[in-house]
Amino acid sequence: MSIIGFLGDLISPVSKLIDKFTSDKERLEGQRALLQLEVQLSERMLQYETGLMDARSKAIAAEAAGRGWLQSNWRPLAMVTFLVLIVLDSVDMLPNRLSEHAWDLLELGLGGYVIGRSAEKVVPRLLEAVKKDKRDKD
Repeated sequence: MSIIGFLGDLISPVSKLIDKFTSDKERLEGQRALLQLEVQLSERMLQYETGLMDARSKAIAAEAAGRGWLQSNWRPLAMVTFLVLIVLDSVDMLPNRLSEHAWDLLELGLGGYVIGRSAEKVVPRLLEAVKKDKRDKD
């Protein structure tokens, strides 16, 4: 479940409660306040995610800028190794089949690598768009 989805699920019961207010003015004020809260929480979560991605990208950049060959190339080597294992297992060329736990680990490693690299590129753009939208509203 995504954080944004979690926030929506968290705020939904409060929104239903606001709908039960008797006057239209109270209902609109409550909905406005709730929407502002949801936007603020979303902005903070994006800031957190951006900080996290920034820290990860700095760690990767530091590894890539390292003086040792292994230090700067271990991630790509791990991905190539995973790819070779997948291919060899798929064509029955391994002496023993990969266990379900190994496949889970491969999925986690490859998925985390691909998703992490994608998020490093997307999250800063999202945060910049939110900041621009906020500046435009002010």
